[in-house]
Amino acid sequence: MNRQLKYFEAIREATDQAMAADPAVYIMGLGVPDPKGIFGTTLGLKEKYGSARVMDMPTSENAMTGIAIGSAIRGMRPIMTHQRVDFFFLALDQLINNAAKWRFMFADQMKAPIVIRLIMGRGWGQGPQHSQSLHSMLAHIPGLTVVMPSNPYDAKGLLLSAVQSLDPVVYFEHRWLHGVHGDVPQNPYTVPFGKARVVQEGKDVTVVALSHMTLEAFRAAKQLDGENISVEVIDVRSLKPLDTETILTSVRKTGRLVVADPDTKSVGFAAEILAQVAEAAWDDLKCAPLRITYPDAPTPTSWPLSNAYYPTSEHIAEAILRQVGRPARPIIVPTRPMDAPDPTFTGPF
Repeated sequence: MNRQLKYFEAIREATDQAMAADPAVYIMGLGVPDPKGIFGTTLGLKEKYGSARVMDMPTSENAMTGIAIGSAIRGMRPIMTHQRVDFFFLALDQLINNAAKWRFMFADQMKAPIVIRLIMGRGWGQGPQHSQSLHSMLAHIPGLTVVMPSNPYDAKGLLLSAVQSLDPVVYFEHRWLHGVHGDVPQNPYTVPFGKARVVQEGKDVTVVALSHMTLEAFRAAKQLDGENISVEVIDVRSLKPLDTETILTSVRKTGRLVVADPDTKSVGFAAEILAQVAEAAWDDLKCAPLRITYPDAPTPTSWPLSNAYYPTSEHIAEAILRQVGRPARPIIVPTRPMDAPDPTFTGPF
């Protein structure tokens, strides 16, 4: 039987193995040594490596990010984690104007190999200020690598790749994925940047998904098994660099495209994928591509409003049906609170 780990366990194991292999690796963040250990991802690390390498930090994100970048420039390999992606707004100047540009400004003679873990996603009535996404914004910045693992295998492999990278890496993890499980080898391994994953092969419609929406896209494809529609699901995994070739190969085969992005619609990463497909595979498209995203509105706090705000597998399935000219199915808004992960599905996928 293959070895199964949950997403949070895969992150913790990758961190442990990186720290064991290289004494220059350390982790810092608000709540890192706390009893809950950042959703379980840092549990036991302080006891194993000590407070000099596993550090809490004050709520001074900009200053502490500057300290971490400074240590990276001097040869350390920091992993900095933020329990909410929203907190990192305070440190964007340090990442964008310093870390992202450092190697270019110094002609490759100096580097800033820092990993920034940002936890995103809805939950627990987080509301407008604690459930935002920054991946489209940060993928726009030259010099940054941006990844979004959707499963435990990639969570471990991409984090180990990030720690070894010579460039700053932004590592997005959706809080709803921490409980998903899947096959994870025990030995260290890396997942390369710039390589998408074909989750399921198909011939009728291509669905390109990011982060937690990969899970929703997979579920949508399974919901349509009885509809005689063959759906190809692609997990982007790496936004910057982006594996455009895998996406184009799929679209040239299917002629149809749906992009599922856990972010608001305007000027988002879904638009970037549509643009690249339009530029390189326009003549292969059989119909206009579609985006499944959040509305262009701040996130609601109450769960009844959240239930109507966030797209689910049903929205993706409806878009797939539209792509192949089938009648749309009514979308049923869930009546259970959607501010907690769906307990009916935890993987693997």
